[in-house]
Amino acid sequence: MNRRRSFLKKSAAVAALSLTASPRSIGSNRSIFELTAKDMGLDMCLAYFWGIEPRKVALAKQMNVLGAVGGINPGMANHQGSNPWDLDVIKGVKASWENVGLRLKVIEGPPTLGTATKLGLSSRDEEIENFITLMKNLSSVGIDIICYNWMPVINWARTSLDRPSRGGALVSAFDIEDIQDQEKITEFGELSHDKMWENLEYFLKAVIPEAEKHGVKLALHPDDPPISDMRGIPRIMTSVDAFKRLIDIYPSPSNGLTFCQGSFASMGEMDKGVDIPAAIRYFGKRDTIHFVHFRDVRGHATNFEETFHDDGKTDMYEAMKCYYEVGFQGPIRPDHVPTMAGDSNDKPGYSTIGTLFAIGYMRGLMEAVVKENG
Repeated sequence: MNRRRSFLKKSAAVAALSLTASPRSIGSNRSIFELTAKDMGLDMCLAYFWGIEPRKVALAKQMNVLGAVGGINPGMANHQGSNPWDLDVIKGVKASWENVGLRLKVIEGPPTLGTATKLGLSSRDEEIENFITLMKNLSSVGIDIICYNWMPVINWARTSLDRPSRGGALVSAFDIEDIQDQEKITEFGELSHDKMWENLEYFLKAVIPEAEKHGVKLALHPDDPPISDMRGIPRIMTSVDAFKRLIDIYPSPSNGLTFCQGSFASMGEMDKGVDIPAAIRYFGKRDTIHFVHFRDVRGHATNFEETFHDDGKTDMYEAMKCYYEVGFQGPIRPDHVPTMAGDSNDKPGYSTIGTLFAIGYMRGLMEAVVKENG
């Protein structure tokens, strides 16, 4: 709340200044107040998991959404064959984004955090050392947020990527009945939820002290879908209580979460859904929300589908208001949008036209929140 009050005071001060100063004195045709209060002070971003896509970059700049979220691909920096955690690679990737007018804000899906660490295999210490090097080198170029997950072997999973939704738009969906007959993965031996928690604690105790040294924030993403196991591989980040346990394992400004609204909204059974505003307030007041995926679903953990941002089960205005109330000032991006008419479904969840709809919807919510509370 102190940060929010400070933000409002600064906004009021520059608003008063703008009464006497020409709006064009700061460039473009916007006033200082508009630039300060824009987007609730959040870093609006888009995901670029397929590298620099020229049309998407052009549209992002036209929308003034200048944050990029993605991975570290040595090829982008002309360092094929190099380690993605090497400093020269990271510098080159960051420069590639700057060359097209965007800023790399979040590393989502970090390299060198894989099966060995999550399952506690013999090579995990090597992975962890490389992860620490990654954090150090990212910090040195001003990138301080890493979105990671604790889903080994099977990551993000859906049983349909082209389910018809409103007006024939295509969305992804998950129905547990469609995977129940699949064979379990047994090559990793006996696994348990307790073992997965032990492995997560081992990781946190190794990396959080180093993250603190370098000012890096780790943002753990919920398991998606948030079910207890996938083909015999345990999944533990499936509830609000699990994330409370996460931050209690190692309380630190560097230990937090990616608040993926769709994942949290799909947690639990039909009669035990997550109260999204309450969860935002709980984690936001503890400064543990480091990154937000703004999306929605219809359904619950074992049976759900993605929706348009205005067509799911969450009160999206109330959610946006909660980010404002708790003083969240970090990066936020739309996620898993429907594929709309005129777009290919070759990248399900990341339709260009669907993304345009999402950004407009989010900006409308933000403006309403600011004006209501300004």
